[in-house]
Amino acid sequence: MKQFYNEKISELEIAIDEVEIETDCSLARLETVIHLVLKCLSELKEYVLKRGFKNTNEEIRFFKYQKPVIVAKLIYYNTIYKIETKKPYGTKPIRKYLNKELKKLKRFFDNNLDFYKYYRSNNSFLDDKYFLRGQLDIQLCVDTGHFQSDMTFSTSHDYKVAKIIANDLIQVYIEDQLYRNTEHEKLDKDLPRLNWTGSKASLIELIYALHYQRVFDNGNNDIREIARYFESAFGIDLGNFYQTYLELRNRKMNRTKFLDALREELLRKMDGQDEK
Repeated sequence: MKQFYNEKISELEIAIDEVEIETDCSLARLETVIHLVLKCLSELKEYVLKRGFKNTNEEIRFFKYQKPVIVAKLIYYNTIYKIETKKPYGTKPIRKYLNKELKKLKRFFDNNLDFYKYYRSNNSFLDDKYFLRGQLDIQLCVDTGHFQSDMTFSTSHDYKVAKIIANDLIQVYIEDQLYRNTEHEKLDKDLPRLNWTGSKASLIELIYALHYQRVFDNGNNDIREIARYFESAFGIDLGNFYQTYLELRNRKMNRTKFLDALREELLRKMDGQDEK
C-alpha cells in the first residue's frame, strides 16, 4: 500500500504543478485540478477494494494519514473554486465576504474541538474507533454525512482529518486574499476617482463588446457582474442596461457608434503622432 500510495500522490502533485504552469484562467485551473484529484481517489479506492490491507495498522495508517491528504486537496480546491465564483465586487464587499468564510472555518473548529485536540496531539488510543471501517460509534460525534458515504472506503473520522488539513490551507488562502484586498483598498484611496462623463449607452456598448470578446476571466463572467463592476468603478447607475442594449441592437444604422468613434479617434491620434 505504501509504495502504491506514494506513487499516486507523487503523480498527482506533478500533474497539479503542470496545470498551475500551463493554465491561465484560475477557474479553469481549479476545475482541472479537481478532476485530477477525483481520478486519483478513484484509482486509490479501486486498489484498496481489490487488495485490502495487510493488517489493522496498515488500515489505520491509510485512513488517518494517507487518504486524508488527497481528500484535503479536493476539499481545498473545491472550496477555493466556490469562493472565487461567488466573490462580489468592490474592496469592502470582498472583505466582508472573506471574513464570513473565515468564520465558517472557526465554526468547524469550535464544533470539533475535542477531535482537533486528539488529532493535533497525535493520540492513538481511539484510532481503532476513528480509522477502521465498520467501527461506527454514534457517541463519538459522527457527522450525518457519514451515513451516506461509501462505508467500504471511509471510516467515521477520516473525512474530518481531511477537513482539518484543508481548512489550514483555506485559512492561509483567505488571509492572503484579505491582505491583497487591504493593499488594493489602500491603493484605491491614493488614486483619483474617475467618473464616467460619456453617455450610459456608450458605456453599455463598451461593456457588451468587452464581454463578447471574453477579456474578463476568459469569459467566465455574467454580464451583470461586469456591469456592476463598471458602475462601482466609474460612479454611474446604468439602470436597465439590457433594455439599452436591445435598443442599440435594434438600431437601423450605426449600431456600434461609440466603438466606431473610439477606433477612428485612436487612428487619427496615431496618424498625427506618426507625422511629427
